[in-house]
Amino acid sequence: MEPQRERAGRHLKKGRKRRRGPNMLVGAAEAMRARWELEESQPEAKKARLSTILFAENCEVTHEQLCELLKYAVLGNSNVSKPSWCQLFHQNQLNNVVVFVLQGMSQLHFYRFYMEFGFLRKAFTHKFRLPPPSSNFLADIIGLQKKQTTGDLSKMVEGSLPSTSSKVSISLQNAPIIQKYGSKKVGLTRCLLTKEEMKTFNFPLQGFPDCENFVPTKCHGSITDNSPLFGLDCEMCLTSKGRELTRISLVAEGGCCIMDELVKPDNKVLDYLTSFSGITKKILNPVTTKLKDVQRQLKALLPPDAVLVGHSLGLDLRALKIAELNLEALASHQELLAAGQGPRNTAEVVQQSNTSVLECLDLMGQKLLFLTREAETSELSSSRNCQTIKCLTNKEVLEQARVEIPLFPFSIVQFSFEPFSYKLTEEMNKRMRSKWTEMSTVYAGPFSKNCNLRAVKRLFKSFGPVRSMSLVLETHQPHLCIQYEVLEAAQLAIESLDGILVESTCIKVQRPVTELTLDSSTLVKELEQDSENRGTIYLSGVNQTFKEHLLQQSNISLGLEAVILPKDLKSGKQKKYCFLKFKTFGSAQRALNILKGKDWKLKGRHALTPRHLHAWLRGIPPESRTPGVRVIPPPSEQQALQVLKVDHPKIAAWRWGRKIGKLYHSLSPGTLCLILLPGTKSTHGSFSGLGLMGIKDEEESTTPKICS
Repeated sequence: MEPQRERAGRHLKKGRKRRRGPNMLVGAAEAMRARWELEESQPEAKKARLSTILFAENCEVTHEQLCELLKYAVLGNSNVSKPSWCQLFHQNQLNNVVVFVLQGMSQLHFYRFYMEFGFLRKAFTHKFRLPPPSSNFLADIIGLQKKQTTGDLSKMVEGSLPSTSSKVSISLQNAPIIQKYGSKKVGLTRCLLTKEEMKTFNFPLQGFPDCENFVPTKCHGSITDNSPLFGLDCEMCLTSKGRELTRISLVAEGGCCIMDELVKPDNKVLDYLTSFSGITKKILNPVTTKLKDVQRQLKALLPPDAVLVGHSLGLDLRALKIAELNLEALASHQELLAAGQGPRNTAEVVQQSNTSVLECLDLMGQKLLFLTREAETSELSSSRNCQTIKCLTNKEVLEQARVEIPLFPFSIVQFSFEPFSYKLTEEMNKRMRSKWTEMSTVYAGPFSKNCNLRAVKRLFKSFGPVRSMSLVLETHQPHLCIQYEVLEAAQLAIESLDGILVESTCIKVQRPVTELTLDSSTLVKELEQDSENRGTIYLSGVNQTFKEHLLQQSNISLGLEAVILPKDLKSGKQKKYCFLKFKTFGSAQRALNILKGKDWKLKGRHALTPRHLHAWLRGIPPESRTPGVRVIPPPSEQQALQVLKVDHPKIAAWRWGRKIGKLYHSLSPGTLCLILLPGTKSTHGSFSGLGLMGIKDEEESTTPKICS
């Protein structure tokens, strides 16, 4: 195979256009369903596991969403709703739930001491950002917020609407939903439309004469009262062939939007129906997504036993040209709630959304274990259903955890660290952002004064999105300074172009050398070993043709778990790069070799930025300080870094990372473990937290997803 550097050099000299790759088709949906069906057919092989992709907007998980997961982990889907932001499969196979809280630490601290947190970054494959903490972080994630009773709410309604309450009651009694289902609670399956009802309301059904060209999803999962709900809504325009799809939105039952796409109609648009849809010609002009793309994504996202909820759902399904989804149609979940039917869960005590984890444990006759230091106060300590053990030091908390955790189904272990001052934390934040900016910047040269500068710039842009590119004229011969949006692009440019000949001149491609980039090579190697990056590849030069057929090549789809297609935050357009997540590092390497080969000629390497970190880095302003300009840390940090005391944060991060690792290894298999860095908050400002999550001895079996 021709060396990549030689190919890059020849491409620059001759200016040849890249051949378009073969017309490959990726069946992510088919691969997903095959694995899903195989798993369901082999109950003896089931193990508790988490999905690869978290459906969290911008990779941030709220405290309420954390509470959703913890309640579901305790009780399972027979009593509480499934979490809206992640998928926990085979909850009944969980043995324990353990939450470690590193009080006083944030996402910023994790990446400032990234090299020291070796165990945490390598052991936990699921990482997500947390919002800054409220006044009581633990109460929020357990669900101990102040609750308003039903009686209080009734009094409020009676006091504010004394003349209309009786009218409302009479009106509800005459509502069609009440007439059909009565006023008592009913299960989800009771609310599904029958096949005859779907015929009456003109739903598209497979095998009917007017649905011959419709796409079947082949969903045949058994619908139960605990099947997941998805809200579907479509907008249409009027074309020369009738009504056609222009936008689709899909929302999980917890309220998380997992799909929101504009769609280009296949035929000439006669009327955009803007007054109903909000869609205009200007909005739709740059869109390249077609109906077949949407159909493929829906098939990949919806599980076999999904149930769709929506208004005029039959019309939406016809616009999508999808038949017999086995997601038949719910009469109207929202109308049931309005009529006083309540949520669909069976246990009375957990039917309200503000039920706490403690109440869930109480149903099972169990208590929560809470280990903390004496100095820490929390509402948990005074809870009847919580066994609180207070210790004098973090070391004692750790020792007690080894003994007590096996005795409880749910444990919270809180370590407390002395927080940095806000001034020092803010300076650390600036320096960390500068570090990532400098690591994502390269200097290239020297170039001949007569070189084809346009071709040179085009070559460097081929490795990934560029924030800025400027010509350096302070040197004897011109150089280029290129600042990339993603770290992978900068690293790929260095690995591919350093030392190549450009018009008979050997160029050097390197990062700026400052105190912030001295350990870049070591850090890059460690980032490759991050559990969230292992098995993930970065690809640049991705065009629409490749996106459309990405999931159809059998020799690369084997083991493909997720496709991450980043979008521009302002325009909403997809970027010309993507991340592919594979089941194993070997599968990722094989796919990388294929995609960089003669057929596609894409540029790529193994990923370096976890998804939540990538979202944070995208927020770095383009006008970040010029690479190479030295930032002097404040005297307090200089002194702390020069005198490495035993209790210095850098040493503490290394020591406690190892200690938590040893404790984790002592946990029983099937333990859901969360490491939470709550973040910091003060009158001067706040910093986001970080969550790490995994199931000990979790089987690496996942389902392909497509994410933006």
